[in-house]
Amino acid sequence: MKFINKLENKFGRYAVKNLSMYVIGAYIIGYLLQIIDPEILDLLLLKPDLVLKGQVWRIFTWIVNPPTRLDVWTALMLFAQYSFGTTLERAWGRFHFTLYMFLGFLFTVIGVMAAYAIINIGSQSGVRIDDVYLAQNFILSSGWLANTYYINMTVFLGYALTFPESRIYMYFLVPVKAKWLALFYAVIMIGSFVESYLVQRVIMVSSLLNLIIFFIMTKKAKSINPKEIKRKRSYRKEVIKSSAGALHKCTVCGKTEEDDESLSFRYCSKCEGNYEYCQEHLFTHEHKKN
Repeated sequence: MKFINKLENKFGRYAVKNLSMYVIGAYIIGYLLQIIDPEILDLLLLKPDLVLKGQVWRIFTWIVNPPTRLDVWTALMLFAQYSFGTTLERAWGRFHFTLYMFLGFLFTVIGVMAAYAIINIGSQSGVRIDDVYLAQNFILSSGWLANTYYINMTVFLGYALTFPESRIYMYFLVPVKAKWLALFYAVIMIGSFVESYLVQRVIMVSSLLNLIIFFIMTKKAKSINPKEIKRKRSYRKEVIKSSAGALHKCTVCGKTEEDDESLSFRYCSKCEGNYEYCQEHLFTHEHKKN
């Protein structure tokens, strides 16, 4: 964290405000190109063989490659992506979130180029070229494998690790805590990793490195440490037992420690007055003005 804070002191002015909006804007451009002229979109995809031939713009323009096909569920996904991203930007700070996303983009490019190198080194070393090799070479050369699907997943996982007790309404109806939904997606990704080809595994792992760096190699990992979680719960229980009643109450939903001992509460610095909120409403409430 000290290293990241030093980076912020030097380059904090370059942090992008409302970065999630620009990322989603890139997806919209990609969807429009799919409809209007797919050949133009093909010129923007990250194809490692063409990058090595001089088409270096593909290192940057591949971000417009949509992670999924365009439908109603995609629209809901983009809405959720914007919500998670803006919440993390407020919680972490603009620079930290910008760095988080930048590392996701950078590691994805590195992963694609590394996968291409692995495939070609294998073929030049006398490895028998079979259907598996041809399939891996094809999906790399097509450029469609390089998209922001797993980067989007790291945004959600980052949100879930930061606000594990917040509730997400699946299909706007079913409330699910973020930590359980994150666990569900983690199981899906593990299954996908096991069933994938080598190049897909390399790209998947590289796209998730930003999550690993921020939560395993920084102090953010402390918030998801099982010992730390247990210590906080024990502390809350003792505080509640020793007091006449709940010490904290959310201004929006009215929940207290007695309703859910895992909840944490914060005062909002932008509200005029002493208004306290649970982690689910800390960044989503309407600010109070006297």
